[in-house]
Amino acid sequence: MAKRSFRSKIVALVIVLLTVSAIVAIVTMVVLYNNEISTMNPTARPTFSPATTGPPPVMRLPKDLVPYSYRIYLHPHMYPEIIGVENGTSPNQTYLVTGNSTVHFHCVQATATIYLHSKDLTMIGDAVVRNTKDNSRINAPQMIPHNDQSDFLEIPLEKPLEAGENYSVFLAFKTAIPNTMKGMCIVPYKTDQADSDTEYGNNITRYILATQLEPTHAREVFPCFDEPEMKAVFNVTIIHRRGTVALGNADKSGTTLIDDEWQFTAFYPTPKMSTYLFAFTVSKFTATPSQHERVQINTYARPEATTAGLAEYAANITGPILSFLEEYSGINYQQNKLDQIAMPRLAVTAMENWGLVTYDESDFLYKEERSSKFHKENIATLIAHELAHQWFGNLVTMKWWNQVWLNEGFATYMSYLALAHIEPTFKMDERFMTDILYIAFEVDALATSHPLNTPEQDVQTLDEITDMFDVISYRKGAVVLRMLADTLDEKVFQKGVRKYLSDLSYKNAEHKDLWECMQMAVNEDSGHLNVATMMETWTNQIGYPVVTINTTTGEVSQKHFLLNDSAESSLWWYIPIKVMSATSKPTYISLTSSNPERKEELISKDGEWILANVNRIGYYRVNYDPENWKRLLNDLETGQQGIPMVNRIQLIDDAFSLARAKLIHITVALNSTRYLRNETEFLPWEIANMNMQYLHEMFDRTEVYGPMQAYLRNQVKNLYHHFSNYTNLSKVPEDELEQQNQYLAIKIACQNGLPECLEMVSEKFANWMDTDNNTIPSNLRDLIYCYALATGGEKEWEFAWDKFQNSNDTSDTDRLGGALACTTKIWLLSRYLEYTLDEEKIHPLEALATISYVARNVAGHALAWNFMRAHWDDIKDGQVAIYNFYVKILINTVTRRFSTQFELDELKRFAADQDLNDSQEIKQAIERTQVNIKWVSEHKEVLLQWFRREAGS
Repeated sequence: MAKRSFRSKIVALVIVLLTVSAIVAIVTMVVLYNNEISTMNPTARPTFSPATTGPPPVMRLPKDLVPYSYRIYLHPHMYPEIIGVENGTSPNQTYLVTGNSTVHFHCVQATATIYLHSKDLTMIGDAVVRNTKDNSRINAPQMIPHNDQSDFLEIPLEKPLEAGENYSVFLAFKTAIPNTMKGMCIVPYKTDQADSDTEYGNNITRYILATQLEPTHAREVFPCFDEPEMKAVFNVTIIHRRGTVALGNADKSGTTLIDDEWQFTAFYPTPKMSTYLFAFTVSKFTATPSQHERVQINTYARPEATTAGLAEYAANITGPILSFLEEYSGINYQQNKLDQIAMPRLAVTAMENWGLVTYDESDFLYKEERSSKFHKENIATLIAHELAHQWFGNLVTMKWWNQVWLNEGFATYMSYLALAHIEPTFKMDERFMTDILYIAFEVDALATSHPLNTPEQDVQTLDEITDMFDVISYRKGAVVLRMLADTLDEKVFQKGVRKYLSDLSYKNAEHKDLWECMQMAVNEDSGHLNVATMMETWTNQIGYPVVTINTTTGEVSQKHFLLNDSAESSLWWYIPIKVMSATSKPTYISLTSSNPERKEELISKDGEWILANVNRIGYYRVNYDPENWKRLLNDLETGQQGIPMVNRIQLIDDAFSLARAKLIHITVALNSTRYLRNETEFLPWEIANMNMQYLHEMFDRTEVYGPMQAYLRNQVKNLYHHFSNYTNLSKVPEDELEQQNQYLAIKIACQNGLPECLEMVSEKFANWMDTDNNTIPSNLRDLIYCYALATGGEKEWEFAWDKFQNSNDTSDTDRLGGALACTTKIWLLSRYLEYTLDEEKIHPLEALATISYVARNVAGHALAWNFMRAHWDDIKDGQVAIYNFYVKILINTVTRRFSTQFELDELKRFAADQDLNDSQEIKQAIERTQVNIKWVSEHKEVLLQWFRREAGS
């Protein structure tokens, strides 16, 4: 990449007064602000003692000042396009931004110092502090930036601000847009589509300017009170080049030409909101409109993507999702416009900025004939998640980041609820089991997990805040809300949600506010449940329980479920348990203490099975006495199917997890998979595959692997041939869940070496290479690409690499990126890893994913581990390092196979060398490795004998 040069040209903000009366107010305001700067005569900077200039003792802003509105002018000097540039950047692109802001605030407690946030902003001139009542100025002779993690900008005043009065502070500043995907970011992208009024040919590099401010990056765009509780109204004006379109949180109040080069766009005031939701974009993107009876919805994308209809599915589904959320919440969406924009690249999958939602286009654009149906479901789920945030997060916001689950857990739960109504063919209730519940169970079974309500004092720094955006906040948050909804009854839950949103609109909430609103709904329904008593056991402590039932005596008990059987815990939960028997309908019982209790409903009558956690609504695992396990598994294997389908997957999942925790023998779990040879439903196979993946990871480098593959080949053969008429003809079923089942059948069959599967993928990939006509169904491309490259050689890999480099289809590029890591040729994997260091070959945002892909391949596991350690400095300081969620995924992926003492020692050495011993992900990796070492050593021989016997080898 060419070195960036920053031009120092500063365009004057004074605008010639035009005769058009509609712009007089805005122009006058610009002039007034510039006059404010030009008349300043700052005094010499006084000397302050170290005690005065030191940062406050805590990371949080003082509460003596409360902002209520901002007026912000921003002037990015970027060019929207550079002609004839090969490498996505240009030495003459400018990254300078100039601007000014005025924040109005109320003084709650008298103070002689203003503290707000500012990071990487260079102030121009002095701060102008005024009393709003009489416009009198309060002298602020200097500004003191705190060059530490607080990012405070301290403004000492010559006389104190008085409690009860309103004030403002005006600041002019400049900054350079960094080469990171945070704060303001310029994203280059290639296009062959020139403007209709130009003569430009192909090879145009264009740029979009956008923001990504969550959680604490608003301070990098303008000086502000950058905490979620410091809500305010934002009045924004963006000065940008002619021919570009500026979008903001609110609707435009007007766009005015300044001269031949510049124009400015002013926006109406936003709703009262947190700084992390502030957003704007400047681009040449075009819009696809959506239908909605009240809200103007536009979905923006690159012009060629819009023309090709790639934004149409997103546009079509947005209106119905918004309408559902309005009806469910009882509150209309709070603006008259909603813009969505597909970014060529975004450091996060999507961001819920109020009124201007940003998406990574690879997760957002859809074309029927080339995008997979799974991609369609993911797009719908993503849009539903971000739109749910317009209520859960934007309208009502958590007070502090330690309870971010109130935002993310609700948005996750509501996205599944919305799509269950809007797109019933997606079968979201069933997908919740594998997409949400299973993953939450996996992470929360470690002693190094964290509670949903993490203590506030433990979440202060940027790293601590971003650590909260994890599986626990998103998935566990959704699971416990779903459990509460079922316990209360959905209508009572909805009434509580409506009260929560109504009472706390434009405010900030804590978990106790949610429980109070739910309790009022329960009381109005004449219920007797104490919501806070029940729910705080699920939100204030880590983990979840295993419920153990003796169906002979009816005794039921609970304990903290941990994969590490040596860990000690005395935690207990208030557990609503839905139970049924072979002859009785579901009914609720409760377990409300750590002591064993006897329940009549749990006694087996006449040798019938008892089943707990019906439909798997509860966030707990269930263990039974050996006889009841036999009855349940016999019901599965004989095909009587009196057990609900969701509970068939529960039995498999619980059995494997209980075996990993050594609460039952591993053969019980293995026996639960016997019946699968005749199972053609998707979810039982999916959950079995997820659990067998652990065995793959632990034993694919040992002699267990051969017999295990032979067993699984026999089990999956019927499922594979169930779809062979579709697969061989390059077709997919109509039903959405059947499509996923076909995909899974191919995955398991090829992974375990079923000959007809491997022949099929090689044939279809070879046909693409020979004809350059890709007839592989979009649903199956990533699988067929992967296993074709795994069975192929250099020729297949080079063909895929060429397509990866030259494809304009972002969804296919993602598939190829993963498939390139599937080769078993070590030298090709090594070369692929080296490519991540070259931005011209692999963009930094895809680099971590590439290393993860290689690590998932048993042939590349050690390569990826060594590569990550050798290039750790580049990885942790890269473009996505600020979103350490991605680095956490990398650490998790690279260390998942660790199951030897040598690997544990290496992991600990790496943590010590890189000063990572306090990292949550490293702690979890070490704990998981310790569990793996012990479990593998104790079960290897048992598994080897069981698989040999069952496979007939």
